[in-house]
Amino acid sequence: MEEYVVQNIFHGGREERIQAATELAKLSSKQRRKVAEMGVITPLISMTQSQDFEAIEAAIFALLSLAFGSERNKIQIVKAGIVPVLLELLHCQIESLLELTVATFLTISSCGPNKLTIMSSGVIPVLLEILSDNYPDMNNRSSTSLQAKLDTLATLHNLATCHQIVPCLVSSGMVYKLFQLIQRYEKSSELVEKATSLLENITYMSKNALLQAVGTGDTIRILVEMIEDGSPQGKEHALGILLQTCQTCRDKYRELILREGVMPGLLQLSVDGTRRAKDMAQELLLLLRDCSGCSMSAKKSKHDLFQQIMQEIDAEGEKALDATTPTLLEDFMAKLRT
Repeated sequence: MEEYVVQNIFHGGREERIQAATELAKLSSKQRRKVAEMGVITPLISMTQSQDFEAIEAAIFALLSLAFGSERNKIQIVKAGIVPVLLELLHCQIESLLELTVATFLTISSCGPNKLTIMSSGVIPVLLEILSDNYPDMNNRSSTSLQAKLDTLATLHNLATCHQIVPCLVSSGMVYKLFQLIQRYEKSSELVEKATSLLENITYMSKNALLQAVGTGDTIRILVEMIEDGSPQGKEHALGILLQTCQTCRDKYRELILREGVMPGLLQLSVDGTRRAKDMAQELLLLLRDCSGCSMSAKKSKHDLFQQIMQEIDAEGEKALDATTPTLLEDFMAKLRT
């Protein structure tokens, strides 16, 4: 079977090559490794450079199957010149082919040696545009598919793990694009959760990204909305950004954060958030308290008071929390002011 597939991809006519590429995708991992060693990657990439969309799809499926589980093949595919071809295909008008192209970028970007090559191709601005609601205008569709957006975010996540690429991501306007996406979609959606996760990661790695984030209009409000209405993981990521913001310049951002009504959401997360969210919520609550004129002993006693209050809330449980949150919050803030 391997010899048949390779022979037809190298020397077959149109139909034979498409059929062979389709059969390649069905081979076992051992068989795929063998055909890759027989040099099939280069002719498959040649198939993607035609105007025959059926041949392009078959070839990309075959390349994806070769890349799956093989770092060596991912590297060889990139070295053979797939990135410029994929960049061109990102502008295609066929939704299924666009999804396949983004999925290929996702796969090859998971391999460390490929990241800088992908970045230097100029693909980052195009990937960011895919996150918008009007890229491309495919048969009068108003938006690319949800899967294409999710795979785009995952590709950007992969690239962001390379510190050399982070400045390019930030200078390309990624922070603004992510906030646009978070504003447009349901706060509890998977898409917004992934976007907020990427935003938190990039702001941890880049001070410029954090400054851009807090400098974007309505940033604090959007993050507070995420804390109130996001998925559990989305709330955690939004809280992480708010905590970074307050840690960076407490005097500047404390009042802005409080003004957006963050306290009920923080108190709720302190009780029923993820483990990390609970820790961050408690830390942010302490940063937001008014401690002007407090002595060190007073600050310590307030920290102890906070821990006591949180233990009492934990003892009451979530059911009691829903009914008593306003009272607890008033008592909590009143005690912290004394």
